[in-house]
Amino acid sequence: MKFIQEYKEGDRVFDIYLCKHKQSAVTKNGKAYDNVILQDKTGTIDGKIWDPNSAGIGEFDSLDYIEVYGEVTSFQNMLQVNIKRVRLCQEGEYDPADYLPVSGKSIDGMYQELLAVIDSVKNPYLKELLDGFFRKDEKFIRAFCQSSAAKTVHHGFVGGLLEHTLGVVRLCEYYCGAYSLLNRDLLLTAAICHDIGKTKELSLFPENDYTDEGQLLGHIVMGSEMVGEKARLIKGFPAVLEGELKHCILAHHGEYEFGSPKKPALMEAVALNFADNTDAKLQTFTELLKGAQGNGWLGYNRLFESNLRKAHLE
Repeated sequence: MKFIQEYKEGDRVFDIYLCKHKQSAVTKNGKAYDNVILQDKTGTIDGKIWDPNSAGIGEFDSLDYIEVYGEVTSFQNMLQVNIKRVRLCQEGEYDPADYLPVSGKSIDGMYQELLAVIDSVKNPYLKELLDGFFRKDEKFIRAFCQSSAAKTVHHGFVGGLLEHTLGVVRLCEYYCGAYSLLNRDLLLTAAICHDIGKTKELSLFPENDYTDEGQLLGHIVMGSEMVGEKARLIKGFPAVLEGELKHCILAHHGEYEFGSPKKPALMEAVALNFADNTDAKLQTFTELLKGAQGNGWLGYNRLFESNLRKAHLE
């Protein structure tokens, strides 16, 4: 099998991939075509079926495994597949493990690093709350380690939620060393818990799509609720501390227009917002550069509101 990350412009494609998404569309001239996202464990690539009614295009849908014949082309410096033929595959023709994008870092290694940070938390209430999630709740632990951090934007792979959380925690550790007024226990607990709601907002792979609860409430509100539920199980958990921790979670997107129910009112909430935004944006840029060809301009990106390219290295 040839993996998606190995393709370059001009390559022929003739292999089995997971159809992560399929959507019918119409060109400006009124001609029907299909947008397809192909996926394997190394990532995704956009595909176009310009003649969906062709005899060579078999019936298939999102989350089907399909044998694809086509050619790799480049559009706005990003690779895509011009799909000529499609055949729906049956069980036994493929190994599902080849089609789930997975973090390039050790999931067990990252989890052990996170546990070491939890062990460094001195506040007994926050420590017990973290242990309740990350040491005692086996169902939560499995979901947390297998979940992505987002559907498409950043860390959209198995282990992505863990990798993103650890990235945010590391940045917050730096902030604590640089700014002595920060409450380390509060900030690190908030960093570890800031996205736990994504274990309920997004389904696990191969779907990796929004759940009904995720659509209705979102991970920020659900994460705050999860913390509140866990805190209520801990005898004597201070109400003020619970409120401050939940505030950091509710404010970690920083602005109302970015889906944040609250704007940061604590120094720790400001630090968490910056750490979350930094890790998400730099990972997004990293993934854009990995999918680009050469050192040319990548085109305008709506997230960054800028035309992007990679820096030239001497």
